[in-house]
Amino acid sequence: MKKTAVIASAAALTGVFASAAVANADTVTVKSGDTVSKLAKDYNTTVDAIVNTNKLSNANLIFVGQKLEIGEATQADNNQQAAQGQQSQQVAPAASSQQATTNYNTTSNYTSNVSGNEQAAKEWIAARESGGNYGARNGQYIGRYQLSASYLGGDYSPANQERVADQYVASRYGSWSAAQSHWLSNGWY
Repeated sequence: MKKTAVIASAAALTGVFASAAVANADTVTVKSGDTVSKLAKDYNTTVDAIVNTNKLSNANLIFVGQKLEIGEATQADNNQQAAQGQQSQQVAPAASSQQATTNYNTTSNYTSNVSGNEQAAKEWIAARESGGNYGARNGQYIGRYQLSASYLGGDYSPANQERVADQYVASRYGSWSAAQSHWLSNGWY
């Protein structure tokens, strides 16, 4: 699914753009499940510091094995992070109420018949879309495969996410390998 970044809009609100100067930088290799915000928290810095230092065009798009320079945040980065925090606080109530209405159908039993190279391609996509997290959210995109809420029909259970992802990929690309090729070319599937 196609995603959009909102980092630039929060930075534009402050009118401050940080330089990429970093003191005492560490090189970190991205692992499965890492996000820029998790790395920022773990290394006591900001998302903006990591984005600016590494010249990332999309803070929501990092890859397992990617090397990132992580250093101390500048004052401009802290200002940008504060502006993002204020924006996040305004959005938080809506996200909380949406999460409270999540429907998990526990009676759904689905077993994917994907195996071998197709399973590897499926796992590769899941790692890049959500870090493999069934609870991940990015606007209207939900879960391990970042499927549109309308595709999931209100059932966000892992079994339904697997079933719908397999159906979506089969109908749109024919195979998970073809979906992976599309992702590599376009940054989404």
